[in-house]
Amino acid sequence: MRRGASVPVLGVLTAIICCFSSERTPNASSPNIIIMLMDDMGWGDLGVFGQPSKETPNLDAMAAQGILFPDFYTANPLCSPSRAALLTGRLPIRNGFYTTNGHARNAYTPQEIVGGISKEEILLPQMLKKKGYVSKIVGKWHLGHRPQYLPLENGFDEWFGAPNCHFGPYNNTVRPNIPVYNNSEMLGRYFEEFKIDKKTGESNLTQMYLEAGLDFISRQAEAKRPFFLYWAADATHSPVYASKRFLGKSQRGRYGDAVMELDYSVGQILTKLQDLGIENNTFVFFTSDNGAALMSGPNEGGSNGPFLCGKETTFEGGMREPAIAWWPGRIKGGTVSLQLANVMDLFTTSLALAGISPPGDRVLDGLDLTPVLFNHSHTLQTRPIFFYRGNELMAVRIGQYKAHFWTWSNSWEEFNQGVNFCPGQEVGGVTTHEQKEHTQQPIIFHLGRDPGEKYPLSVLSKEYQDALSWISTVVQKHKESLVPGMPQLNMCDMAVMNWAPAGCEKLGKCLKVPKSEPWKCDWPH
Repeated sequence: MRRGASVPVLGVLTAIICCFSSERTPNASSPNIIIMLMDDMGWGDLGVFGQPSKETPNLDAMAAQGILFPDFYTANPLCSPSRAALLTGRLPIRNGFYTTNGHARNAYTPQEIVGGISKEEILLPQMLKKKGYVSKIVGKWHLGHRPQYLPLENGFDEWFGAPNCHFGPYNNTVRPNIPVYNNSEMLGRYFEEFKIDKKTGESNLTQMYLEAGLDFISRQAEAKRPFFLYWAADATHSPVYASKRFLGKSQRGRYGDAVMELDYSVGQILTKLQDLGIENNTFVFFTSDNGAALMSGPNEGGSNGPFLCGKETTFEGGMREPAIAWWPGRIKGGTVSLQLANVMDLFTTSLALAGISPPGDRVLDGLDLTPVLFNHSHTLQTRPIFFYRGNELMAVRIGQYKAHFWTWSNSWEEFNQGVNFCPGQEVGGVTTHEQKEHTQQPIIFHLGRDPGEKYPLSVLSKEYQDALSWISTVVQKHKESLVPGMPQLNMCDMAVMNWAPAGCEKLGKCLKVPKSEPWKCDWPH
């Protein structure tokens, strides 16, 4: 089996351009970088990973032309912290995207959140500026919606998308609808100017995000400038949506329709690179922010394949992600890499590709994957994968072994109300509905033999004792050196919601801001 990595080009910018010459970008030392980050898409949603409907031909082809990473992880089982980790190269416990309001609670950035990405953090687009990169985000930001936290204040040159999830519609009195931005000013709001029909599932947002990506790529290619495109489409997050052309096409229902349109978009982006003659100087990586949201299934949730549970949990289904790297002429096609990899590696790897030294004043959690990508080494890098939920280290994987120090799906109260993070997958003593501590005797699985985490190793076996010794050493070292960042997701306030975003005056879309009455956010799971 060949070590390597293949990159799916998930999100690029929209093409309003005429034909440009197919001249190759001369600056091969500064390759273009495209990171496509899906929203709640599961490991099992791609045909190449065994999805039986086989409705992702473009992603499957991308994998055939690049490197597939079956052991690729996010940094958190929830959207905002995983995105913060990608752009900083640091665990959420370090970059502040967690809460201390409760033990092991998932927190994110709803409209009422006061905090956002800390000014102490250095984001990938800020680093890439050192080599003259132009950076754009298309789609969901989710690192804070107040003015100081928005993309253009954190290194990006352009943005088309929204700061929060596309929840709604709201009546704009108790809670405003989410704004959609072009750069630093709003263009309108979800469910108003930017339609999402929750009854039919119809919306043109993915089409708009595709066009924005293609346009950005074309403009930078014409100007012969190195670019970073962060394409963060969110159609597979509930409420899922697709354009009319794709609605009703999938065997999987509306969720599958959304996946098919995203797959089509990936194909269009890769084709655009080839049409412009810049595919040999563009690194593309496709992945997802966390596991499929099984609590939204089956109509609005995806598949985590053979893995246990899903989004919100630190079981494999919550944090193991589909991942493809693509770079014709540099990455050998048809490669499968068994390297344990993480979304934070994209920060470190992107800097290495751009020839930029990583910041030396902070701990980085991402590895440089270029030896794996370019097959310079057949030796896998030994590294741990840390599974954090809020402020607690729940589990650690090293090699094929994963040790759970804490287990929890969600509370009995939520479960009895019908909120189920592990439908049809209850494993006694593992998918617990109370927070269970196992630090004195961790539950250990061999993920090669048991990817579904159903058969814990016997604590009396030599295999268990050897694995425990190995993992315990790593955990002790990690905890001794860990300096948690200041938690950014503790305080909420109705007054900070999207009542009057920049640009609302021009559109007549400003709403009355209520009195500020901050409170400690409540994170139930």
